This record gives sequence, C-alpha cells and structure tokens, in this order.
Amino acid sequence: MATSFATFERLKDKGIAAYKKGEYTTAKTYLVEAAESMIEIAEQAKSPDMRRQHEEYATELIDLAKDCEAQRKNRSPRRQRATDSDDKGADPSEWIVKEKPKIGFDDIAGLEDVKDEIRLKMIYPLSHPALAQKYGISAGGGVLLYGPPGTGKTMMAKAIAHELDATFFVISPAQILSKWVGEAEQNLKKLFDSARAEKMSVIFMDEIEALVPRRKSGGSSVMQRVVPQILQELEGFQENATPLLFVGATNKPWMLDDAMMRPGRLDARIYIPLPDAPARFKLLELYMSNRPMAEDVNFGELCDRLEGYSGADIAGIAEQAARFAFMESIAGKDSRQITMKDILQVIEATLPSVKPVDLARYERFTETGR
Repeated sequence: MATSFATFERLKDKGIAAYKKGEYTTAKTYLVEAAESMIEIAEQAKSPDMRRQHEEYATELIDLAKDCEAQRKNRSPRRQRATDSDDKGADPSEWIVKEKPKIGFDDIAGLEDVKDEIRLKMIYPLSHPALAQKYGISAGGGVLLYGPPGTGKTMMAKAIAHELDATFFVISPAQILSKWVGEAEQNLKKLFDSARAEKMSVIFMDEIEALVPRRKSGGSSVMQRVVPQILQELEGFQENATPLLFVGATNKPWMLDDAMMRPGRLDARIYIPLPDAPARFKLLELYMSNRPMAEDVNFGELCDRLEGYSGADIAGIAEQAARFAFMESIAGKDSRQITMKDILQVIEATLPSVKPVDLARYERFTETGR
C-alpha cells in the first residue's frame, strides 16, 4: 500500500516534537521513518521536479535524524545512562503473556479433518518423541493457520497448546515492533528465549503478516531487519532441547514474505475454513443455550440457513436475536422467549461477512501458495 501524506505528516510531527523536547532517541526513529515515507512518496511523483523536491525533503529529515544521534551522545553521563536504560526496553515479563489454556479439541465444534491434520503435523511428533525420532519425523517448528476472519484460529492455537500441555505464549506484532531503533529484534529474541526456558512451549502470533510482510526494495528498514531475525529464530527450532512450536495465524496468507514459507520455517500450512454443519450446530448451542428459547427454535434448520457464515457471524446473530425480546421487555411488555422468527429475521437481514470471492482466494492459496 502506498504511503500517504497523512502518514508522513504524522511521523514528521512526532519526530520534530520529540526533538524539541530533547527526546533524541525517539525523535531519530520517527524522523527516519518519516524520511522513508517521503522517499516512497517521491517514487510515486508524476513530475521530475516534484520528485526532486520530495527527495530533498527526505534528505533534510535524515540530516536532522543524524543530528539527534550527535545530540544524544553529547548529553551528560547521568542523562545518557538514563537514556541507555530506556533503550533496552521493558522486561519481557511485562509484555509477554503466557498461560496454560483449558480449551481442547473437544471444545471446538466440527472441523474434524482440520484437527486430524493438526494432530499428525503438530501434536503426535511432540507427544510421541521416541517414535518420531525412530521414523525421522521432525518435532516442533513453525505452523501457519490461515483462513477467513472469525473462524476460530486463536481458539485452535490454544487447543494445540492444551493437547500438548504446553505453555502458551500470546504475542502480537504490535508488541514486537517498537519505536526504538533495533529493539524489535531484541524483543523477538527475548520472546523465543522465554519460550525455550519452559518444558514445552507454543508461541502464538495473530496477524503475523504485520510482522513479516512481503519485502520489497525501498520498504521499511524496520521490516528489513525484523524479517531476517524471526527467520533466524525459526531456523533454530530443530536444534532446541526444549520442544517448541511457533503458530502464526493470518487472514491474509498471500501477504506473508515468501521466505516464511520455505522448509524449516512455517513447514505446515493449515486452512481453517468456515464452520461445517456440526460446528454450526455446536456454535448455536454455545451462543443460545444460556438464553430463554421458545420450543419452535430448530437448530437443525438453522444450521442449513447458516451455511457460509463464520463463527463470529453466528455469535452476532444470536446476540441480535436476543435483543428483540430484550427490547420488548424494556418497553414494558411481558418478558418472552427468543423465537425461531426472531433468529430467521436476523439471518435474513445479515449477509455473511466472508464473500465468495474471498473464499475462492483462500482455495487458490491452498492450491498454489499464492
């Protein structure tokens, strides 16, 4: 996506504001990113004169960023020690979330083919290490869960950790990427080191394409450093004494850097599709069972009507149907049960969030990897 002037202005303003406050490390980061944005804008310029002006502006920002480094080095020793301490970033225990999930495969409705594929590629090699070694099956490594939004990729990742009795590390690209130059790579190392310290670990990162997008010439310098760092961490999996599994999830697998798909990195790619009929039935039970329902509510018929809807769609439909009865009760009428008519009315007014063209693209990626 092309860089906008709004993005450039935001970065520039933050950089200059930090410079005026004497926060030179922060200022340098924003100014460099602003300069990179302006270079991208220059490449899109329609006239040579406009391109030259943009490039000159980018050069001025880079010069100001260099001045930030000089100003930082000229600080008093006491102030310098404080800044250096800040640059090291927070203790990983402050931003790395780890847990032991209680959700297992039995708690996930349907998708039996997906569960069998996960067991074969992820669960069994780690839960039967001796047999895996005997047959030369690699244990641990990287896995990509991809599919439409609202299909339960996060829940599936938690279930994997539960089935393995592994510590589950939850991390987002935003927590890894830092405004401090060079700290993103350090954050990645801290994350993987923390996971290796456990008996068995599963690292889960949603929206992984934000951390390792397709690289291109002239792209963000942060990405140019972070992508090789995470690839290095993934390639070291097989050398670990501690079983370690990295699970990345994405709604846009085609936006991932090609290097992530090579052997030794995200070896397994597993498609998490829209819920099948058994899954839709259980989702209806999950979202409707704790609400007062009329006897005419037929989950079997609703399952057929909800084909093509995601789990998140079904949750929203159940919520909206319940609101009909709730609003009537607030208006002073006698409280009543949720009827089949309520639910069907919501379904008729609610289009599936995942379009057929989107499903076709997921199928194409499954077949071609693109």
